[in-house]
Amino acid sequence: MVLVTVMRILTLLKSGCKIVQLKFSNPIDHAEINNRNNHFDSVRAAVLAQSPQEEQKVIDLSQQKWEWMADKNVEELAPLFHDESKFVHMSGAWKKERELEIIESGSIWYKNTTVHDTDAEVIGNAAVVWSRITLEAHVRGTDVSNEFTTTETFIKEGNDWKLLALTFSSVRDTHEIEH
Repeated sequence: MVLVTVMRILTLLKSGCKIVQLKFSNPIDHAEINNRNNHFDSVRAAVLAQSPQEEQKVIDLSQQKWEWMADKNVEELAPLFHDESKFVHMSGAWKKERELEIIESGSIWYKNTTVHDTDAEVIGNAAVVWSRITLEAHVRGTDVSNEFTTTETFIKEGNDWKLLALTFSSVRDTHEIEH
């Protein structure tokens, strides 16, 4: 009963209500209140994050990322890419700074990305976006076109989604993403 009352009080406080005086018949366990408060925050965040609106946000962000890559717009990409992000390509895997250098220099120029199908799942503060794409690129002096399924892992920091990982998997043009 006391725990339920404490949870209700915490809910009221979070919604902006002010409580002038609290009286408890039992000693207050501040650690337990903090633990419950943290649990409440993570449950609330998980419920909110799993909404279709959050899935659409990361899908839209993924699409915007392809446009920024085509435009070699590293000013927009840099804050999107998590500082610990990793990129897995056909020719290797590397971290954020190298990916930005490659994009800016045109060593790999993502000229056009046609997204055929996309699916996303949001779980808590993590999101995964799978996209079936045709990528037209200019790679080290040669124009290429490849079919990929990309897997993008995002993590939410504050109100912003950050790209933590991007993996290109080479697939046949008949490959489908199961929804």
